[in-house]
Amino acid sequence: MNIHAIVLAAGKGTRMKSSLYKVMHPVCGKPMIEHVVAAVEDLAFHKPVVVIGHGAEAVMHQLGDRVQYAHQQEQLGTAHAVWMCREVLENQDGMTIVLNGDTPLVQKETLNQLLSYHQERGAAATVLTAIVDDPTGYGRIIRDESGNVRRIVEEKDATLGQKKVCEISTGIFCFDNRKLFETIPQVSNDNAQGEYYLPDVLAILQEQGCLIGAYAAADPDEGAGVNDRIQLSQMESKLRKRINERHMKNGVTIIDPAATYIEADVVIGLDTVIYPGSYLSGRTRIADGCAIGPNAHILDSVISSRVQVSSSTVVGSKVPMNTIVGPYAFVGGEVQEWQKSDDSQAPIAQMTGGRC
Repeated sequence: MNIHAIVLAAGKGTRMKSSLYKVMHPVCGKPMIEHVVAAVEDLAFHKPVVVIGHGAEAVMHQLGDRVQYAHQQEQLGTAHAVWMCREVLENQDGMTIVLNGDTPLVQKETLNQLLSYHQERGAAATVLTAIVDDPTGYGRIIRDESGNVRRIVEEKDATLGQKKVCEISTGIFCFDNRKLFETIPQVSNDNAQGEYYLPDVLAILQEQGCLIGAYAAADPDEGAGVNDRIQLSQMESKLRKRINERHMKNGVTIIDPAATYIEADVVIGLDTVIYPGSYLSGRTRIADGCAIGPNAHILDSVISSRVQVSSSTVVGSKVPMNTIVGPYAFVGGEVQEWQKSDDSQAPIAQMTGGRC
């Protein structure tokens, strides 16, 4: 079965109040769009199609030729954005996942489950849903008496009764690709925003007698988007917690996860201990049995086995085995020679406030 993916990334993000294009804002060391593309590129048989508009050059520079591009010059809604992909996908068989470029918490495992559910049900479309305590701002899932999805109502178009529904659309969908592009021209912009909504495709397909599925995500945060700096900080916190827990499950001791910052691409070996105040960033690689921190900042560096780094900064360096760095040292660039302490066989980079 052919699997395609469309990532919607054309919105300007005015509420961010930034000259930086919204999906380029970093979360745990990587632009949001990178997290989303990473979640889909291993699932799709073809390069994902990224819909770009505002800030197109920045996105293209970031993603390069890993993806295909479709341009949405005028932002007229999500259905219109998908329609911009028709030259690439319109006549293709298979399933198409559609998701937003500002959802860095989405995981490929969940997308895989969505695809499987969609295929097993033989649905024309399936929406990834979530049950939340506060559904404000999200499209509501409206079901019929049998529990089947009837339609998705956007917040601005919802009645008072519909606004009380706590099952929301994450904005992530799976479609039969041919049905998707056959149906989009039937979507109307007769709504409060005057836009062409992608969820209206589901209502049209349902009216045609097609099966519309709904798969509930175990983690309701996976479809959460970022619209302002407050949500950006919340997303950073949630992803940081997920990253820390992944390392701990893989054999790393983190003394105080709330005071430890580990970016998404950092790799840490078994039995390493991370002390509070540590910030591990970039493409840092830390081997087994190290002691990092307290108050260590390591950027784009390789830390060999059984190294201690305390109250120091290491940038762009490769630190040999059994080395003690700090306290109060700055290590930058490739280290050629290391002092040895008088009472230890371990090399030492110390010198309070010094550089090595």
